[in-house]
Amino acid sequence: MNKLTVSTSPHIQTKVTTSRIMADVIIALSLPAIASVVLYGLPALLIIVTCVGSAIISELLFNLATKRQQTVGDLSAAVTGLILALSLPADVKVWQCVVGSAFAIVVVKCLFGGLGHNFANPAATGRIFLFLAFAEAGGGVSTRFMNEAELVTSATPLELLKTSTFEGLPSLLDMFLGNRAGAIGEGCILAILIGFVWLVARRVIKWETPVIYVGTVFLLSLIVKGDLEFAIYQVMAGGLVYAAVFMATDYVTTPINRAGRAVFALGCGVITVLIRLFGSYPGGVSFAILIMNILSPYIERLCRRRPLGGVKNDKK
Repeated sequence: MNKLTVSTSPHIQTKVTTSRIMADVIIALSLPAIASVVLYGLPALLIIVTCVGSAIISELLFNLATKRQQTVGDLSAAVTGLILALSLPADVKVWQCVVGSAFAIVVVKCLFGGLGHNFANPAATGRIFLFLAFAEAGGGVSTRFMNEAELVTSATPLELLKTSTFEGLPSLLDMFLGNRAGAIGEGCILAILIGFVWLVARRVIKWETPVIYVGTVFLLSLIVKGDLEFAIYQVMAGGLVYAAVFMATDYVTTPINRAGRAVFALGCGVITVLIRLFGSYPGGVSFAILIMNILSPYIERLCRRRPLGGVKNDKK
């Protein structure tokens, strides 16, 4: 060895880049996006274009205003806009999409230092902001196949389950294919699962977090109500599967160790069930993820491995 190079970590390099990871996520999201346009028509396409465009422009303008290096090329803003868009109902107003996307990018992401520094998932927080600011952003709209004349506001399956009755609920097949009221991208479980397989196969996400999250909601719903059909509806209703795959697996706002991710997913499932079954709000997925995002650093610290022979230090 003629030359010894001394450098800081990381010492293991990889060809995997942020833009490549985000491109894989966009590919995985493309199927739910296509399904949303099939189910809801042009309004869904308008929401997607508006949210993605607003997210990109918001990051571009923020970086220009603060004289920071442009980061729109890493595709993270596009991913945030797309995830947010698919979590909104088809009757949300265009200007509300702009406000929600700008809030997610500027307030939740950029003001905290940009990608890698945000304390919470921008898309989930943006959805909560829209729901709290504009009640219609948390509602549901029937698909074109439910009402061929026009898209109309309709009770979501979660709202119907809140009444402890199955009257008016879509069939389980319709739930699986997305032919029910709700957000434009959360309904077609088939499309979401294909995206999940793609992300796992590409090693973008680990399978444990979505499976533990969804499994916790299923088991707790079954235990509390003692009804298998009710538990299955709870899994497929709302944005549970969608959020478990695309929000709860965020690199920045979830623990990096395996045990921590398991605890994170378990906590998301417990909080979701508590809100759905015992709270006044029929949903709960976005709130559960936000709460666990805040707790994520503590979970990561508690679940970290100690080096062999290392001394535990609770003060750190």
